[in-house]
Amino acid sequence: MAEDIQNEGQQQGIQVALDERDLRVFYSNAYRIHATADEVVVDLGFNMPDPNPRNPSQQQLLLKISDRVIMSYPSAKRLALSLGQLIKRYEQQFGELPTQPGQPRKQ
Repeated sequence: MAEDIQNEGQQQGIQVALDERDLRVFYSNAYRIHATADEVVVDLGFNMPDPNPRNPSQQQLLLKISDRVIMSYPSAKRLALSLGQLIKRYEQQFGELPTQPGQPRKQ
């Protein structure tokens, strides 16, 4: 599979061949971000009710981290811009997405 990648303001694209043979797919509904001076670290995982709560009288959640992505700040910025554009297009078509659990979607 090949894709043409073109940066804004540039006339020539770069063809990139994608190797997806080792691709792993998983569902993530939660993340945790931390950083160093040189890198951004994004942990991805699944947020669920804790099956073994320490205090059974209080609702507790368990964030099970399954994958970690470490990237440079320029790569993180490009990812943030791409995700922002994707969300903007989605919301233009389907309405504003809530950022907090339980909030209704705004039309």
